[in-house]
Amino acid sequence: MRIERMLVGSVILAALCVPMVRAQSDNSGTNPPPTIQQRKKNQQDRIANGVQSGQLTAGETKNLENKEANLNKEERGMRAADEGHLTGADRAKLNRQQNHLSNDIYRDKHNADTAHYGKGEIGERRENQQDRIANGIRSGQLTPREASNLENNEQGVNRELKGMRQANGGKLTNADRKAVNQQQNKLSKQIYDKKHNASKGY
Repeated sequence: MRIERMLVGSVILAALCVPMVRAQSDNSGTNPPPTIQQRKKNQQDRIANGVQSGQLTAGETKNLENKEANLNKEERGMRAADEGHLTGADRAKLNRQQNHLSNDIYRDKHNADTAHYGKGEIGERRENQQDRIANGIRSGQLTPREASNLENNEQGVNRELKGMRQANGGKLTNADRKAVNQQQNKLSKQIYDKKHNASKGY
């Protein structure tokens, strides 16, 4: 008699547990979609990784960060129009734009253009500057607008350096090296100042 009661009790307990286990397994498979803030951080991490790996050139980074800055500006406008909130239509529009930006990041990271820093002190400094910018993007110390402006300046130095080499058979004169070094010093200070101001990336 006691054995029968135990068996009946076990069957009832098992019957009650099965729906609970099924409900838990159903919920574990449905993760909520990332928030707009999470997506912004993820996009910035992907850009930072591309800068640090050399998959993104200064020009590509400038363009991507400019798009990100414009998207952030639009989001602020949407929130200002609705007392700090986003409507369903706002969220849908921002999500579409983030999808476009995500595709742009992928395309730029996987095209044939890559960053080439060169050898020697100038090449090492160029790579170091890009690493510092990448770290600022990833940590949120640099806003997209700040990163875009810094990469624009970096792109200008790269163009000038290329012109100097072309004018001298692929080499740099001592005057060229001095001029580039001064520009890199100026850019280095800009990176420091932007990373240590009150503005935050996300």
